Amino acid sequence: MIVAEPKPIKELLEMVQDFNKILVIGCKGCVTVCNVGGLKEVGILASTLKIARKKDGREIEVGEHVLERQCDPEYIDEVKDIIDDYDAVISLACGVGPQFLSERYPSARIFPGVNTKFMGGAVEHGVWSERCAGCGQCVIHYFGGLCPIARCSKSLMNGPCGGSSHGKCEISDDVDCIWDIIVRKMMAQGRLDELVKFRPPKSWTTARDGGPRKMVREELVI
Repeated sequence: MIVAEPKPIKELLEMVQDFNKILVIGCKGCVTVCNVGGLKEVGILASTLKIARKKDGREIEVGEHVLERQCDPEYIDEVKDIIDDYDAVISLACGVGPQFLSERYPSARIFPGVNTKFMGGAVEHGVWSERCAGCGQCVIHYFGGLCPIARCSKSLMNGPCGGSSHGKCEISDDVDCIWDIIVRKMMAQGRLDELVKFRPPKSWTTARDGGPRKMVREELVI
């Protein structure tokens, strides 16, 4: 899933300091799973904005709405009849959400309410870890089902660097060297020889370095 974190309230207050009618729009997708943009978080942010403005002696009206997803046009159409009633919109979705809202409602002032971090999953309650770099050509089957692109600090695909020590990455003792994990797993499976096989260089044309990407499923296009 896409993992995000809330923006600091100070930053949000500065963003909307010139507006008195604000709509907070949440998303029931990924950000709800990591407790950032669901119904509860929309309510908390709305209350926080009201309290902060009351403290400053300024009135504010805050609307609340939660969409099924902010990355699909049919869902963001839900707010077409109310969005013009507000001076500004705070989107509690990943970076895709506020962009879709901005494209759909060009006259609206849209502000991001979260910082999008990475694609990953929960490794324990309240802790999420990056697992995928979205390179567009998955090759984890060569590495015991683990991704050295996303999980190696240098995205090395041919083994650990010289900075790896005792199973830890040189950037921090808190970061496991994914290559240490890969090698140990391949050894346990009796597949260590597969790591020394020659494989053609990975094509990076499908990665972000080739510019903004688009995927088309012809059978789904109307």
